[in-house]
Amino acid sequence: MLQRLEISEQTLYRWKKQFGGMKAPDAKRLKELERENAQLKKLVADQALDVAMLKEVARGNF
Repeated sequence: MLQRLEISEQTLYRWKKQFGGMKAPDAKRLKELERENAQLKKLVADQALDVAMLKEVARGNF
């Protein structure tokens, strides 16, 4: 089966560990939430950088 799917045994066990008892829609929703979470983390990091930059400008250290 693994050869037909062209995946390693390690990949199969990792997927089973991550998605073991989930149905397909649940796994799909999890992936969507993980993608959304990554976008939100990037947005927060960008905003924190902007705040830090504005603080430096306000101090006159530019």
